[in-house]
Formats: sequence, C-alpha cells, structure tokens
Amino acid sequence: MEQTNTGGVKFTGNYFDEAIEYLQEKEFAPIEFTETPIKFTRKQTPVYSGVLNYFPDAIREVAQCSYMGNQQHNPDKPLHWDRSKSGDELDALTRHLLEAGTIDTDGVRHSAKVAWRALANLQKEIELSNEECTSPSEQSE
Repeated sequence: MEQTNTGGVKFTGNYFDEAIEYLQEKEFAPIEFTETPIKFTRKQTPVYSGVLNYFPDAIREVAQCSYMGNQQHNPDKPLHWDRSKSGDELDALTRHLLEAGTIDTDGVRHSAKVAWRALANLQKEIELSNEECTSPSEQSE
C-alpha cells in the first residue's frame, strides 16, 4: 500500500488484505446526520441534465438489466420491482462487482447489475430515512 501525492491510498498486491489492514488502522467516526436533511430546490435536482444527460448509455443498460431481472424473476408479468425476491442489495452488488467488466450468463453486464443494486439500495435508504423523519402525527393527517 502506498500513499499518493494527493493524499489518497493506492493498494498494491493483495487488495482485500491491504484494504482491511488499512481500515483497521484508521479510527473512523460514525457518520452523523443532521436533524433536518438539506432541502434541494427543483433547480438543484437536475435529473436530466445532471444524470440522464451524463450517462445515457449506462442508464439504458441499467434499464435493460431491470427488464431482464423482471423476466427472470417474474416471467409473463408487467415490469415491476418485486422486493420480496431479494433484500441483500449490498451482498449482490459486491458479487457482481467482483465480476465487473464481464457479461453475466443472461447477457447482462455485471456492471449494470452493480448499478441496479446500488440504485435499489439507495432507494431503500431514502425510503427508510423518509419514514424515520415522518412523525406519527404527520402520518395521520
């Protein structure tokens, strides 16, 4: 493992062992969230110009991955996210990450599956956060 001139760390040789040792040497403070999340305006949420326009091919590939996953897990049913089929987004993401740059047996890029799982995990995190931020009195209104 080497320190880069920008303050980053470059792992050499056995990546996983070096990464684990590096993390064990550091004392990481838990991430603290504020009581009220930052609110972004409509203009500060550039879905088209800030995401779709940057990554059109990647988004298309993730959409195809979504379709193929639906065909695999819910054949002959309309496209939908059947959350009961898998809840281990980070484990599945990591399995596909280990094969990034290759094509899975169903013809879908492992990297597209990584992206899909990352989006699924992020969606669940946001939903959980929204549930925690909503008080019982707000839910009954």
